[in-house]
Amino acid sequence: MSFRAELLARAKARRARIVFAEGEDPRVQAAAERLRGEGILEPVLLGLGGIDPGKDPRLPRVAEFLRSRRPERVHDGVHALDLASDPLNFGAALVAFGEADGCVAGAVRTTAEVIRSALWVLGTAPGVSVVSSAFYLVVPDGRVFTFTDCAVVPEPSTAQLAEIALSAARDRVRLVGDAPRVAFLSFCTRGSAQGPRVERIREAAARFRTLAPGIVSDGEIQVDAALNASIGERKAPGSPLAGRANVLVFPDLDAGNIGYKLVQHLGGAIALGPILQGLPRPMSDLSRGATADDIVEVAAMVALQGESNATTGAV
Repeated sequence: MSFRAELLARAKARRARIVFAEGEDPRVQAAAERLRGEGILEPVLLGLGGIDPGKDPRLPRVAEFLRSRRPERVHDGVHALDLASDPLNFGAALVAFGEADGCVAGAVRTTAEVIRSALWVLGTAPGVSVVSSAFYLVVPDGRVFTFTDCAVVPEPSTAQLAEIALSAARDRVRLVGDAPRVAFLSFCTRGSAQGPRVERIREAAARFRTLAPGIVSDGEIQVDAALNASIGERKAPGSPLAGRANVLVFPDLDAGNIGYKLVQHLGGAIALGPILQGLPRPMSDLSRGATADDIVEVAAMVALQGESNATTGAV
């Protein structure tokens, strides 16, 4: 079974309830029809033909919740109700209340808007202070790689790089089901060059080892040494990755975004995502160019993100 087919099958077994904040978009409607028809998950549409947040009896509860989370952002009760009626905030609140297992948006709204609502309503996961993203690249031989961060944090600090890696490792267990092996990528390997950019990656890798000592990792390391065992043995003898990295942590957004698109368009890989990571409960972004099939796959990934650490063994 291919990874994409397995993804849908595993989501189907979980029978999650996922909110779609942009229920008026035809692509979202088509995706919801397929998800419901194939029994992959239970879609909850906000907007036309679905739940109208402005008329829903839970609106006052959502308004009060938003006010309690960020009182400085809310002018008065009327403003709170207005904010609560925004489908992004309302959908995120249903996740926070445990009335949905995840929320999907971004086909129409911007990434910044989706993340703003997610942070306001959900906050960040334990041990993490930054929301980031990952793409899952399925290469022609069937292997699956996590590329992070490719869509959110332009120039992550040392601490943020370590937290991005931690978030990606946690989600890899849930989404792929194997053990994460994390490579902190650089233009050099094990001191073959020096300078502040290299030191930043080296420090991030060291910080990650403190955060997650049980996860195999290495860095700073070049991508060929991280992925090819024979090259890894020459450039980084004794590396715990042994050329078998499956989580690639890029030094900045330029590298991550360029890297995943090169592998997708020149290497023939299938790119699934982006998936937001670093949240305590799942809420994810879509590309505004997403197709209905893309939305189906992202929704399935969001459903699996909601699995508990106890179930998955995630760190």
